[in-house]
Amino acid sequence: MKKTLLLALVCTSLTLPSIAQTKIDNRLGDSAEVLRQMLAKGDEGVPKRFLDKAVCVMVFPSVKKVGVGLGVTYGRGVLICRKGTGMTGAWGSPAMYKLNVGSLGVQLGGSSTDFVILVESVTGANKVLSGKLKLGADASAVAGPSGAKAVGANDPNVDLLTYSRAQGGLFAGASLGSASMETDDDANQAIYGKQVDAMQIVHDNAVPVPNSGKTLVSILDKASPKRT
Repeated sequence: MKKTLLLALVCTSLTLPSIAQTKIDNRLGDSAEVLRQMLAKGDEGVPKRFLDKAVCVMVFPSVKKVGVGLGVTYGRGVLICRKGTGMTGAWGSPAMYKLNVGSLGVQLGGSSTDFVILVESVTGANKVLSGKLKLGADASAVAGPSGAKAVGANDPNVDLLTYSRAQGGLFAGASLGSASMETDDDANQAIYGKQVDAMQIVHDNAVPVPNSGKTLVSILDKASPKRT
């Protein structure tokens, strides 16, 4: 009996890291597909002119409502930033992030929502990288302009532009209100095999792009190879 229990515990300890890695790989793959589809919509999705200005991009695929009633809407996603002095170059390795947006999923009319967030300045990037961040208090975030509004929009005081796609395919520049976000340290350790924080990943280039993140990087490099 003891030997059987010991064997089960050993098997479990070997299986859990594999499951965690698969979930993170899927998160990166889903993020790449969400970004690809939303960029493909042009000004009706995520306008290229704002991507070209961005120093970082955050993608949160399939953010879902948790709990009963209004509940909260909670998701896990990824941050990826440009490399180089002034963050103007090619895109670097992804850092895993968590997002809590209150009851926004209900407001969008769907139980599952994809988010793409453009970080438009180095100052905004450093705010995101500092750790736990509350929008409205620690950084300014507004609904990203799209369609005809995307042509003339330009506000240098805005840190983040937010875009969303509800489950039914509705695209909108949804405001995230007072949403909070923070690094997903467990996921970062799982994907890179060591403890590494978002600041090290982005500014120190401490880790190479994992295989599961190469599609996401490739999409961004192709869509916006340099910051303008």
